[in-house]
Amino acid sequence: MRERPHLVVITGMAGAGRSQASKALEDLGFYVIDNLPADLIAEVVRRADLQESVSTRLAVVVDTRGGLEFDDLDLVMRTLAADGVPTTTLFLDADDDVLVKRFEESRRPHPVPAATLAESIADERTALEGVHGRADLMIDTSELNVHELRELIVGSFSGGAEERPLRVSVASFGFKHGVPRVIDLMFDVRFLPNPHWLEELRPLTGLDEPVRKYVLGQEDAKAFLEHLDHLLEFLVPRYQREGKSYLTIGIGCTGGRHRSVAIAERVAAFLGAQEDLDVSVRHRDIGR
Repeated sequence: MRERPHLVVITGMAGAGRSQASKALEDLGFYVIDNLPADLIAEVVRRADLQESVSTRLAVVVDTRGGLEFDDLDLVMRTLAADGVPTTTLFLDADDDVLVKRFEESRRPHPVPAATLAESIADERTALEGVHGRADLMIDTSELNVHELRELIVGSFSGGAEERPLRVSVASFGFKHGVPRVIDLMFDVRFLPNPHWLEELRPLTGLDEPVRKYVLGQEDAKAFLEHLDHLLEFLVPRYQREGKSYLTIGIGCTGGRHRSVAIAERVAAFLGAQEDLDVSVRHRDIGR
């Protein structure tokens, strides 16, 4: 029996990396169609179902160029899922100032017409609010280069259409540098003593053993992690049961170099020991 097509819908903000994501999926063997109106997605899937020559790994780019209406896309995705077609919605995003810089550097017009570039970006973000909230995987490319984005795409979709483990990304960050846009669960560890104020620890990071021992050795850190372990043991299986494919956990401290890094590493190690989880860790602000 022919395998049902696996459909990836690529959407998100213009300038956030949709083209790079499409190329990465093409290299993985996906048949990619750019700028496809939402109401034609079901027809593309139907043709893939019928034709042996068409890849069973499909990706379509759906965005504001095609007059994206969230209700139309939502209806199509629900219908396909009910029909047994594996579907994944990938939403690419970036901070507004990053998008402005990218458009200014490329000198390309924004697809959403407005009086200013900033207004175009704001209008597009408003139009995509519904899609953003229903996406299976959200990637913030603000601080990613094309190679890092490709690695994330390959890591997320190289497994094919077969059932994959829940992919959990644990990210440390510093609140003074802004909260990550793409995050499912966020925990603030600024209540712990800050190694920054110890001269011998200040130049180190949470990846260094002296900082790790200092942070994790605190009684409050031990109590926090015990509670967090229990919370994650409760939540993660329920996310899996509801069919969630990706989960991003943010751990924040003031600067993102010491406490959040040590705690994120510990959380990632705890989750990595669980079955049916694919865990990665990223430290956004460790080099600042």
